[in-house]
Amino acid sequence: MSTVNLTTDTFEETVTGNDIVLVDWWADWCGPCKMFAPVYEKAAGTHEDVVFAKVDTEAQQALAAGAQITSIPTIMAFKDGVLVFRQAGALPARDLESVIDQVKNLDMDDVRARMAEQQTQQA
Repeated sequence: MSTVNLTTDTFEETVTGNDIVLVDWWADWCGPCKMFAPVYEKAAGTHEDVVFAKVDTEAQQALAAGAQITSIPTIMAFKDGVLVFRQAGALPARDLESVIDQVKNLDMDDVRARMAEQQTQQA
């Protein structure tokens, strides 16, 4: 599967409408982004059950601001519409594969229970 370019119009629908979505926040002028792109594209070709998305932070400045992107590349992973991973910096292929495997194996009932517990404690 190839990558999908996200915009403010398609971001939420993509994240909430798919089981697992990885998002690569990047810009054309970013050297580390260019180095990470082939790694990301290769992973996209091997994980048909994951949506690999990209957000051009220059073209989608409002979306990047809303997501509080301060460094690029930044990788986010969503499972069942919930942000479960966020890291700035390019990942080596083995680390990206590790993140994908961990996201696939997450027990979302447990994640939601922990989130509810944290919200209760903060209230």
